[in-house]
Amino acid sequence: MLHSPVPSLTPQQRRRPALLLLLAALLLLAACNQPGQSAVASSGDGPIRVVTTVGMITDVVRHVGGERVQVIGLMGAGVDPHVYKATESDVSRLLNAQIIFYNGFFLEARMEDVFKQIADSKPAIAVGEALSVADRLASPQYAEHFDPHIWMDVKNWMVVAGKIRDELIAFDPAHAADYRTNAAVYLAQLQELEAWVQQQVATIPEERRVLVTAHDAFHYFAKGYDFEVFAPQGISTESEAGVEDIRRTIDIVVQRNIPAIFVETSVPPDVVEAIVEGAKARGHEIRIGGSLFSDAMGEEGTPEGTYIGMIRHNVETITSALWGE
Repeated sequence: MLHSPVPSLTPQQRRRPALLLLLAALLLLAACNQPGQSAVASSGDGPIRVVTTVGMITDVVRHVGGERVQVIGLMGAGVDPHVYKATESDVSRLLNAQIIFYNGFFLEARMEDVFKQIADSKPAIAVGEALSVADRLASPQYAEHFDPHIWMDVKNWMVVAGKIRDELIAFDPAHAADYRTNAAVYLAQLQELEAWVQQQVATIPEERRVLVTAHDAFHYFAKGYDFEVFAPQGISTESEAGVEDIRRTIDIVVQRNIPAIFVETSVPPDVVEAIVEGAKARGHEIRIGGSLFSDAMGEEGTPEGTYIGMIRHNVETITSALWGE
């Protein structure tokens, strides 16, 4: 696989002391003002205030929580979580939340310290940790972390849906039956989606199951659906693709006679366009097969603004492009 060099700054060097000091002060103030507040929601408190990070998690919480939750997602369509910085308004939302769900595995790289600080006062759950160690993929870019793009395999997202169900039940046991019912309905929809994805990718001949994208967001997809994946940029978009990374990718698409390459909605298309031009200069016409959703879903209110719609869009786009349609 192709990966760009490890950035010179470590996660610890990227700490944001000013924001952390603000957070610490606000947490202290909140504790002083609400000394007797319970961590468990009562049946008369109204909807549980939930804050999530990426849209994929937001969508699951809304399905599983139903009317029992009021969800605020911090990152909307087209937002790259790898480089997203928490704002003061984000900190306020996190402080007002009763429970927080984020991906973990260093996806929300610049917010890791915020979640660790706030977890002392309320549940802040990294849903990626629901996956067994055997099901996690290593991150060659950051040795101490796993690949965070777990939603690319629907089977993984079913595990996450179960984790969110269990955490909501633990937080609000009075409405456990509601969460179980909602989760059962949503898990059935995900099971149907998984079967559909398997049917679609089975129509692509094995020799054509090669996915070339801007950054390494599709390894779980590759593992779950029998693809090879190549990308000049690493797992995190904080790093940049180098000239050598681009050249190696051009070598691959020319040697393998790959018909299509894909851009991503949350990543600038410059690198992909450079690969297309480089391959053309060597006599190989490779087209941009479409735009895939990787680290963010589509606009709210559109089919791609849901997890199921996002996956369906990606699979339809990949299937069509690799067949040369």
